[in-house]
Amino acid sequence: MSYASHIIHHSKKLRNAPNLLRQEQALLVRFFSHDAQPSIDIRKAHRHSYVPSERARVYRSFSSTTKSLSGTFTRDVSTTMKLGNSISGSKSNKQLSCMQVQLRRGFSSDAALPPHQELGMPSLSPTMSEGNIARWLKKEGDKVSPGEVLCEVETDKATVEMESMEDGYLAKIVRGDGTQGIKVGEVIAITVEDEEDIAKFKDYTPSASGASAAPAKASPEPTPPKEEVVVEPVTSLEPKVSKPSAAAPSGDRIFASPLARKLAEEHKVPLSSIKGTGPDGSIVKADVEEYLASLGKEAPKAKGGAPAALALDYTDIPHSQIRKITASRLLLSKQTIPHYYLTVDTCVDRLMDLRGQLNALQEASGGKRLSVNDLVIKAAALALQKVPQCNSSWTDDHIRQFHNVNINVAVQTENGLFVPVVRDANKKGLSSIAEEVRQLAQKARENSLKPEDYEGGTFTVTNLGGPFGIKQFCAIINPPQSGILAVGSAEKRVVPSSGPEQYKFASFMSVTLSCDHRVIDGAIGAEWLKAFKGYIENPESMLL
Repeated sequence: MSYASHIIHHSKKLRNAPNLLRQEQALLVRFFSHDAQPSIDIRKAHRHSYVPSERARVYRSFSSTTKSLSGTFTRDVSTTMKLGNSISGSKSNKQLSCMQVQLRRGFSSDAALPPHQELGMPSLSPTMSEGNIARWLKKEGDKVSPGEVLCEVETDKATVEMESMEDGYLAKIVRGDGTQGIKVGEVIAITVEDEEDIAKFKDYTPSASGASAAPAKASPEPTPPKEEVVVEPVTSLEPKVSKPSAAAPSGDRIFASPLARKLAEEHKVPLSSIKGTGPDGSIVKADVEEYLASLGKEAPKAKGGAPAALALDYTDIPHSQIRKITASRLLLSKQTIPHYYLTVDTCVDRLMDLRGQLNALQEASGGKRLSVNDLVIKAAALALQKVPQCNSSWTDDHIRQFHNVNINVAVQTENGLFVPVVRDANKKGLSSIAEEVRQLAQKARENSLKPEDYEGGTFTVTNLGGPFGIKQFCAIINPPQSGILAVGSAEKRVVPSSGPEQYKFASFMSVTLSCDHRVIDGAIGAEWLKAFKGYIENPESMLL
């Protein structure tokens, strides 16, 4: 109670709260909570004898350090509370489910630090552990309202807008434009309710208590590394001590390698003055070079007068967020997923004829042209509908078979590789797929994809044939999916003819299916490729 009374004593807003604290804890929780309705005044509620139907049980922990008594008392909105009346909790979950923004409300005993809210780096995707601030759209001192965009955050997948959750003023930007590697939950900005409080946060820096949970867990761990650092210099000194203490060879004979002898003769260095570090104290080339270096002489250049080692000219390119996550996910895929590959050649003559007819109709009606990749996406989706075992993913307890056929399409951009998703591709027409792919590809190039544009895929198609002319390749599975189709280029071949002519020309396209053997057996993968080939070689069936 001494902690609570200390806080109540120093807070302007809780001046009349002691009686309320004894009468009803739940109302005090609603006052502290950012999730509660801001229009409720605690003093008014007390005067009107507001009593909820059920008493709340609140689990809190208070720090016993002197710093927490004299400094800022910070409450995390995400603190676990077990309430009999869960109206407030369900409302907050609904509001924060889309962005999971880390919010903290601070109350201070220092008059220079009024009540404020700490905005943490939000978790904007399931795999996000840190993010970058692309740019702030609001500046310090600006008024903000719910729904207004505060800044653009570069996540592991795309650049996403971070919106304000309540009315107030942006008092302090802790992490400016271009800041990289910000952990989820780490404070990036401060907001206040009253405009006159803005100036009080000019020199504000987040306290250690406002750090995210991850750094807090890691705080007790630095002690063992410090012990290891102390040990390392001792071990590193051992080789240096062992060199002068090497045993000298017995007798007058000095043991040295032929190369060491030759090097010593060229520089007129007596071997007796060199201590050997080779087997049984023998002198090796490195010993002679080290001795020459100590005398200030240059070691000889390599044969032909060229220097022993050529300096390489290079540029270090920093990892972008999308590059780091792509590297980690593909490494995880190759290390944990047992890949195998199936390749088939498909004749695309009838497909190209149908595409030409459809494009003529599209142009006549003012529509966009269809690409070969649009037809491939449709054929892959229908094949997944026909062989649903390939539309699945592996978990430790079961194989999850999806009822939706959502196709991710690989798009290469200057910022990296993106895989936006075409949802329910098996139910959409070719023109709809073409338009959706075109819009998603444009968003990817502009780095403006939202989480709903790339999450939820069940299968991936990647095409290096049309844009780059790659004949055939094997792709890495995009986890947690179990398959990815690599599409190569089409080429003309001479094939036997059943007509009067012995031979004819036909265009064939090679496709390779990468499968997760935990989910897709070889026969199932072959069955899917057979279905896919049937749709490609008889494309009219896709229109039925």
